Amino acid sequence: MEKFNVTESFGSMVFNDVVMRERLPKETYRSLKKTIIEGKPLEYSVAQEVANAMKEWAIQKGATHYCHWFVPMTGITAEKHDSFIAPTGDDRVIMEFSGKNLIKGEPDASCFPSGGLRATFEARGYTAWDPTSPAFIKDNSLYIPTAFCSYTGQALDEKTPLLRSMDVISKQTVRLLKLLGYNSVKRVFPMVGPEQEYFLIDKAFYEKRPDLVLTGRTLIGAMPPKGQEVENHYLGTLKQRVSDFMKELDIELWKLGVMAKTKHNETAPAQHELAPVFTIANIATDHNHLTMEMMKKIALKHGLVCLLHEKPFAGVNGSGKHNNWSLLTDTGKNLLEPGENPVHNKVFLLILCAVIQAVDEYSDLLRLSIAGPGNDHRLGGHEAPPAIVSIYLGDYFTNLLENIRAGKTEVVEESQILSTGVSALPCFVLDNSDRNRTSPLAFTGNKFELRMLGSSASVAGCNTIINTIVADAISRMCDKIEAGGDIDGIVNEIVKSIMEDHSRIIFNGNNYSEEWKKEAERRGLPNNYNTVDAIECILKEKNIKLLTKHKVYSEVELQSRYEILNENYVNTIRVEALTLKSMVKEQVLPACVKYLVTLTDSYNSAQKTGLDLDIAFLEDNIKALAGDVAELSRRLGKLEKSIEESAECGLKLRDRAVSYRDKVLVDMNSVREVCDRLEGVVAKEFWPFPSYYELLFKL
Repeated sequence: MEKFNVTESFGSMVFNDVVMRERLPKETYRSLKKTIIEGKPLEYSVAQEVANAMKEWAIQKGATHYCHWFVPMTGITAEKHDSFIAPTGDDRVIMEFSGKNLIKGEPDASCFPSGGLRATFEARGYTAWDPTSPAFIKDNSLYIPTAFCSYTGQALDEKTPLLRSMDVISKQTVRLLKLLGYNSVKRVFPMVGPEQEYFLIDKAFYEKRPDLVLTGRTLIGAMPPKGQEVENHYLGTLKQRVSDFMKELDIELWKLGVMAKTKHNETAPAQHELAPVFTIANIATDHNHLTMEMMKKIALKHGLVCLLHEKPFAGVNGSGKHNNWSLLTDTGKNLLEPGENPVHNKVFLLILCAVIQAVDEYSDLLRLSIAGPGNDHRLGGHEAPPAIVSIYLGDYFTNLLENIRAGKTEVVEESQILSTGVSALPCFVLDNSDRNRTSPLAFTGNKFELRMLGSSASVAGCNTIINTIVADAISRMCDKIEAGGDIDGIVNEIVKSIMEDHSRIIFNGNNYSEEWKKEAERRGLPNNYNTVDAIECILKEKNIKLLTKHKVYSEVELQSRYEILNENYVNTIRVEALTLKSMVKEQVLPACVKYLVTLTDSYNSAQKTGLDLDIAFLEDNIKALAGDVAELSRRLGKLEKSIEESAECGLKLRDRAVSYRDKVLVDMNSVREVCDRLEGVVAKEFWPFPSYYELLFKL
């Protein structure tokens, strides 16, 4: 690979601030920046100037097309490409791109999930330019990040609610800051850094696994003698193939302005992670979608396949996406930074307490925001947080808040100096809190890390909820301060009140333990351990009231999402079940029968030799194998019946979702149990699929 200059090439394919400053008239640039930084409405004349500059820049970079790039409720990006060409009337063309082309697109909305918002014959949908997320060039097309809505103005995407929630939390946080004397702040940005976990496997093995191709996860597969128990993969030396992939991935992401920062091997064999630098929530969302797309694309160039499913392999750790969240003012201050004396840092204390109150009151919404059939396989499996939402603060900050609650004035013990006992090694100040890797939502010094999100999910959904619920808590704080009184006294009262009413959500122990499940139940914390149960919270009156009050969702949009989430669950499990049925019926059973015939022939031949051979073991193996084959056939028949019954169990999606969860998934696991047992006894040359050993250890 030729030498790559990072500083010169970073963002080279992005219509970023540097390019805008160079190419836009000064007034146009200033007006656009007001839209980006302050959320001011964009004038059409400004859009026209931006479109012209964007087109000229893109063409110089080799672009021939443009597209509005958006995230419908499928959870993956969508794009429709139009060329810049326009006829001149003399059999020639010119390159044309107007402000209208930039601002608005019209993709067909009928083929995207709408949850009943749009009938199939009502096809019109609109994409609207998001000027706060920079356009970029990829594959000779100018990509314009956009929101996606219906003809009636209802959100059909992940981005629109996210942008609404960003406005809400900015408005309420600025309101709080002004009450505390910080009058220079005009806008507050939720900042996000999503750590992305993923698996890499050999493409040749992938193509021989219908389950991986069609569902993203292995529906059968016996564990090899070694899994991850030796713990020698995490942060281990990168294999050359993986290292080459990561190098190219970094370069392509850097060109697109994605600040890919950290890369390493993760816990499970063949599992890896990429972590970026924090950026504004909607840009971080766009960048994460780009990251997932580029991972898949670049992996293929190296003869690899990137798996983003939350649980592609049973028996080893699945993949999550740790969503790091904080609040940053337009003056550059992180509001979750405790400072040297956090007990006197009013802003920090109030924002911290707002998160505590918000998560306790709306833990069901936060749980819903990370729900999905893939993530159900991962949560609570001693590899990821449980489905019970709680907050880890660490002893230092818990004690600090408890002291305020108790009216104590003494300062919490300061951080200690760590000494390793080796004179040549430097000593350094310990952080105020340790890391709790089992916590669903952990405060890690100056940010919150939501560790529940699945690896394939868009980060838009969970950040929409976090922004909204925290904004609501801040709004109520502002109401109390505006009622009048001594600021210090009011702040102390707010902290005391929140700790008295909501400290049950704080848990600094082992979230994997059975004791915590019992304790959480005693505290009254909800445990929606699967997606079907989690979805129901959309229809709760308190949640509808919250989300409509802040205009993040309309009631109609919430109802549509309820339908979409149930439909997605049903379709996902249905495809998995049909894929498993096909694999077993068309490949596993024939392979087992073929091997059974071979064993029987060997047994009969051995008997005919007349030699004094002890071949009783062959007879035992044949009987055991024949029994398992018969049992597999019986369980497959039961699965087929469950699929049929679930598909016809009623008109309501909810009823079908429950049936797929309670019947089809159970029968799928039952079929898998016998398949995995058979894989351990059928000779390798007869087994029709690459094994876990090949998938996980042969790169």
